[in-house]
This record gives sequence, C-alpha cells and structure tokens, in this order.
Amino acid sequence: MSHEPLIAIVDDDESVRDAVQTLLESTGRRTVAFASAEQFLASPALSTAQCLILDLRMPGIDGVELLRRMLAANHRIPTIILTAHADEVERARALAAGAMAFLPKPFRPAFLLEAVEASLRRASNASDNPGGS
Repeated sequence: MSHEPLIAIVDDDESVRDAVQTLLESTGRRTVAFASAEQFLASPALSTAQCLILDLRMPGIDGVELLRRMLAANHRIPTIILTAHADEVERARALAAGAMAFLPKPFRPAFLLEAVEASLRRASNASDNPGGS
C-alpha cells in the first residue's frame, strides 16, 4: 500500500479532471477523480484524501456548498478551488467557506503544483498535531 498522500479532484468537466490528474500523477502523486460533489461525498476519499482540488460551479452541489458540508461534518481537507469564475466575490466566498487557495482556469501547472504542496504540508502538520491549530 502506498504511503503517498491521496489527492481528490472534483470537477464536472472531464477534460479538466483528466488534465489535473495527469499533471499530478506525472509528479508521482496518487489521485482519485470525481465528476460531482455528490460522488465525492459518497466515496471513501472523503475520509482519506489529504488534499482536495475542487471546481467552484458544478450542477447539484457546488464547490462552496461542498466545503460547507465538509466543515459541518468535521472533514477538514485542505482545499484548492479551480474555477473559470475567478472574480473577487467568488474568491471571497470560497476562502470564507474554508478553501486555502483559489486558482483561475485555465490554471498554470506550476501554480497548481505549488498549491498542492502547500496543502499537503498543511495536512501533514494537522495530522502531526491533531490537537493544535
């Protein structure tokens, strides 16, 4: 079994899911992808992912609502929002809901990889110090 952290990707756009997954796997990362927030919520990745890359606008449960539901259920996964709707209002909503990074689509691979590394460091620090902040 791999000890590589699991990165979950939730985006209703298959080409974006594939591009993100290919990029991350090319750097040796372990990924799992979902076409909807509902699929992610019903999966084991909800409890095992150490980073979440999330689309903001999707049919059904959108990215901000997913973040709110995760927080309410005490699932604190460092989350990166990838969105084609990268205005300041959406950015503020996403960050207020708990996202740690907000990147526009089309994304720059180096920026996404940097955000993933920061997310995984945060996840690692949280697991090393579960009672701390």
